Amino acid sequence: MPTWNQIQQQLRHPNNPVVFFDITVGQTEIGRMIMELYADVTPKTSENFRQFCTGEYRKDGVPIGYKGACFHRVIKDFMIQGGDFVRGDGTGTQSIYGPSFPDENFILKHDGPGLLSL
Repeated sequence: MPTWNQIQQQLRHPNNPVVFFDITVGQTEIGRMIMELYADVTPKTSENFRQFCTGEYRKDGVPIGYKGACFHRVIKDFMIQGGDFVRGDGTGTQSIYGPSFPDENFILKHDGPGLLSL
């Protein structure tokens, strides 16, 4: 696993938050997925994702977020889709701002592997 200094050296922007998912398949631990959130470009979207990663967001005092969520769509050599902790199939929506919130912008493009889409 990389050290924090190694992670910081790879960041797009030094003040962007970094979050992670610990991935398991069945009962087998696969590893940790570390993600930089581009808060310098999409601050509201990044904060929404960050709070669901950390469990900070609570509904009726209960943490709501990605812990225990699954990847509901996997396309080999292309992408994985997940994070729907409402319905588990990609149709459930939830945000820290209410039922939904508007897209901030479309500045960033998927131009290589390893990019996170929110």
